[in-house]
Amino acid sequence: MKTAFFALLLTVSTLFPGCAREPNDRTADGRTIIEYWEKWTGFEGEAMQAVVDAFNASQDRIFVKKLTVSEVDQKLMLAAAGGNPPDLAGLWSYSVPDFAEKGALIPISGLLAEKGITREQYIPVFWDLCEHRGFMWAIPTTPSTVALHFNKRLFREAGLDPKRPPRSLAELDEMAEKLTIVEVTRSGTSKSVRFAELTKEERDTKDFSIIQLGHAPQEPGWWIQMWGFWFGSDLWDGEQTITANSSENVRALRWIESQVNKYGLENLRSLGASFGNFSSPQNPFLSERVAMVLQGVWMHNFIDKYAPHLEWAAAPFPSEDGEQMPNVTIAECDILVLPKGCPHVNEAFEFMCFVASQEGMELLNMGQKKFSPLAETSKEFVRDHPNPYIEQFINLARSPNVKTVPRLAFWLEYRDEMQVAADHMLSLTASPESAANHVQDRVQWKCGRVMRRWDLTRKERLQEWSEYDAR
Repeated sequence: MKTAFFALLLTVSTLFPGCAREPNDRTADGRTIIEYWEKWTGFEGEAMQAVVDAFNASQDRIFVKKLTVSEVDQKLMLAAAGGNPPDLAGLWSYSVPDFAEKGALIPISGLLAEKGITREQYIPVFWDLCEHRGFMWAIPTTPSTVALHFNKRLFREAGLDPKRPPRSLAELDEMAEKLTIVEVTRSGTSKSVRFAELTKEERDTKDFSIIQLGHAPQEPGWWIQMWGFWFGSDLWDGEQTITANSSENVRALRWIESQVNKYGLENLRSLGASFGNFSSPQNPFLSERVAMVLQGVWMHNFIDKYAPHLEWAAAPFPSEDGEQMPNVTIAECDILVLPKGCPHVNEAFEFMCFVASQEGMELLNMGQKKFSPLAETSKEFVRDHPNPYIEQFINLARSPNVKTVPRLAFWLEYRDEMQVAADHMLSLTASPESAANHVQDRVQWKCGRVMRRWDLTRKERLQEWSEYDAR
């Protein structure tokens, strides 16, 4: 096993561009070269390159060299384990617990304190996403929240007020029925009617085909493991207990199941098979085949590119109880980290501080058409932002009902198990209760194992991190 692991390290360092450190870490004019691995490509990569160029031009001591690295999380973990990491890297906020507990990152709490960078300078949720076990491990770069995106033209055609989006899941379902158009045969003639106008018999037999869909939880389905958030759930208790089978999560699975029962399994499958790629004009929301979707702040970029004439709006996605639990959203962010063993800690952190400045954050996030994680932004940033609903996404990030994925080192495994449970609902192959209990049993066992391992290393890890922070 050890031989195979070190062979893999050798493969990574020799085959992937940018994975082997150059013997000379100085430029011709004597600057320290900082090797920076980042996952972004396209205009997102260009936005960060603009920040890198601005930093390089702002001083003459450090030169940041940004390298685009695919599967950056896997390669960074291997590079850190092999003692040959870059100086800094871009990851995702959910990566923090896993990388920190596996000893692949340097805590930066002390470095932040030296520079006077505090939680108060950030929208709180994004600072908190970079914290784990009482230490800071990263700075947030590009943040996101999710919201309801809806087609205003389709609203009007269905007799709905495009200025009045749904405020509860019950309203969402009711509006979705009015926005759904099906083809049904009546008296030997094929007719297009709205789902809300179907007879009880036609609803029961499901003998229709869907032409246009109001909403479906599986479109695009990127957060289908977390629908429980809109029912008031959390996915763990913050200590040692997984809550996959809580009553709130079971209700969420039951709601997913109800959508399939309502419109028909085969009808939904047939409709889904006709959808085009997400990043294309054939995207079902962009092509106006689906009227309402849960999407992130980045959706404007795709609308602008592939459907610039689309009449759309964004609003908080409604929860089960819209009055008691308004403005539910999921917040995530990209992050910058210092891998353990990075050669130039202080120089790399200086670049991180530049990114964390208002200038750096607004340059990056305007380039990616997202919003800044900082608590304060310039008036020009919001005024000139191309996304007409950017303030909506910023306000959602400040909501008391903002949610994040559990701060667990095994979140990706937990997510996959919740995906399986949702898939059972979408294929009607298990009950909500049995699917939730299955996740609970499997993930709680995993949680227990990880927590026991942490308990064995807790004292040593905390001492190590504290000593590093005290340097």
